[in-house]
This record gives sequence, structure tokens and C-alpha cells, in this order.
Amino acid sequence: RWIQTPVMPGVCSVHLIKVSVCDLCVFILHVTLYPSAYRIKRGTYSLINPTFQCSMKDVNLLYEILLAGMQIQGEEQTMLIPDEELASLRHVEKLEVICDDILPKRLSEIRRLAAELAQRHQALRWADFERTVLTLVYATQTVARVNNQQQKEAWTDAVIKLLSAIQMDLKLS
Repeated sequence: RWIQTPVMPGVCSVHLIKVSVCDLCVFILHVTLYPSAYRIKRGTYSLINPTFQCSMKDVNLLYEILLAGMQIQGEEQTMLIPDEELASLRHVEKLEVICDDILPKRLSEIRRLAAELAQRHQALRWADFERTVLTLVYATQTVARVNNQQQKEAWTDAVIKLLSAIQMDLKLS
């Protein structure tokens, strides 16, 4: 079946592509895991659907940033990297966009994500895996900040479900 679709949401050019029902389901599944990744943020097209890790150097950089004590703040605050030298790297801008604009921050959004991940029967795309791990980091940091016991239990449950989804994905890969 031929359908008319924009190249990316928010971009005006349109292409005709041939998709099967299965292809369309897979595309919709990818888009719905992190829908904010496909919205234009910060006024630049280059940051639509950003991915931080594109090489082993990027993987090592992310590891170094996490070890330095990176904090993924709540909805209204930005990502914080205590090491000024790491924070000033140009490549960190993509990580900041991912953490500030793409990752779900509300408990309800994270529960929705965990439920969708639990129903998957195929490995995640690399960008979705990266975002899921970063969402796990955010949720874990939130558990440490929350004082209310009921909230702490709810966030802990979300962390466990995200961790299970990541473990399942690693088995599928």
C-alpha cells in the first residue's frame, strides 16, 4: 500500500513510500516509545531524534560523564554535569537535549514506557535503548531524592520495571 507521509513531523516536504501493515506497526511502535524525540526542539533540525552514542569514543564519554556525577533533573530543571570541562564539550549538547527534552520525567510517563517495553518481542533500536538506559538513570536518581515513602515505592517499582525491560532487551539482542 502506498501512503503519503512527511519525511519528519514538522517538516514540509512529503514523500510517497510503500509500507506494509507490519512496517507501519513497527514504525508506530518506534515513534510512540519516545514521541518527543521527533518534535523539533531548540529551533534546529539537526537535533530531531538525536542519539548521543555513535562511536566507542561516545560510549566512553557517557561513562565518564555518569561517573562524574551527572544529574538528570526534573521537568523544569536541566541536566547538570558537575565537571565543568566535561560539561563544556560541544558533543554534550545532544545529551542535554535527550535528557531535558526527550526523556519522560513524570512517573505516569515512565510507567507507560515500562508497560510498552514489557510487551515488546523484539530488540530495541539503538536510540531507544540509549534513552531507556538514561530514563533508568533518571528514575534511580529520583528514588534517591524522594522523601515520601509511598512515592519512593512507586518510583522503585518503575525502576525495577525499566531494569527488567533492559535485561529482556539484552536477551533479545
